[in-house]
Amino acid sequence: MKYLHTMVRVKNLEDSLKFYCDLLGLKETRRKDVPAGRFTLVFLAAEESPEAEIELTCNWDTENYDEGRNFGHLAFAVDDIYATCQKLMDAGVTINRPPRDGHMAFVRSPDNISIELLQKGDHLPEREPWASMENTGKW
Repeated sequence: MKYLHTMVRVKNLEDSLKFYCDLLGLKETRRKDVPAGRFTLVFLAAEESPEAEIELTCNWDTENYDEGRNFGHLAFAVDDIYATCQKLMDAGVTINRPPRDGHMAFVRSPDNISIELLQKGDHLPEREPWASMENTGKW
């Protein structure tokens, strides 16, 4: 058995690509428009693990998606948890669970998908403002 991808439905493809590619650093690996089904598939991967993809499915017809907590979350290892969270926060992303421990944080995508960020290697030393920052919303 081989892991292929995780599919998440998105309402606005441009907003989602900005979040996953511009802010998190994933790369688009392929795209497929399916006019007969009225949807677009966009596959994304992290540079260090191109075999583990995320499939963004954008249905062309308006549809509302709930946050689907039974889905869980996507997880990414990052080089510097503090720098990544600062970049996201500077772009207007809410840090739902700040990296108080220098190891783990949670944010949400534009479609309310929970994203776990984990520090590569050892925990970074605790640092303000993160160490005393409160949780915001659900993660």
